[in-house]
Amino acid sequence: MNTKNLVVLSLLAGIGVVLHTVMPAFLTIKPDMMLAMMFLGIILIPEIKSVMLLSIVTGGLSALTTGFPGGQLPNIIDKPITALIFFGLFLALKQYRNSIFSVAVLTAIGTLVSGSIFLGAAHFIVGLPSSFAVLFAAGVLPAIALNTIVMVILYPVALSVAKRTKTSSSIVISK
Repeated sequence: MNTKNLVVLSLLAGIGVVLHTVMPAFLTIKPDMMLAMMFLGIILIPEIKSVMLLSIVTGGLSALTTGFPGGQLPNIIDKPITALIFFGLFLALKQYRNSIFSVAVLTAIGTLVSGSIFLGAAHFIVGLPSSFAVLFAAGVLPAIALNTIVMVILYPVALSVAKRTKTSSSIVISK
């Protein structure tokens, strides 16, 4: 793992924590905008070491900025599992993974997985302040929409910057 990749991942994690901090909570659950930055980092630098590092950092930062009562541990559990599932799906879509449509669908699926794991872990660890369905509708569904929109906007920009700067040989560049 080289320094340039670490800088890219750090910037994405920093942007993600700012988005996660300023996002308002709905019924005690915030749509997790940090996921979009984690997914973008996985897409740009698809190496297992980078994926695991980014997911652990993202989980820790999400735990620090969560508005969910007792949501620290569920955030730490959720991010590495979600990152590995997203990474596996990204690798499985080898032929289509550079299209904006597949990136948007992967982001929606990844956010759905993350929200389900988070709420499930929170249910078993600390209990839910409302029903699973209500929290899913109030937090996860808006997060799916927001993260997908953010990814559709940021992915082409990130690819353009990556092409111009050639920051790393591992950064995926579409054809």
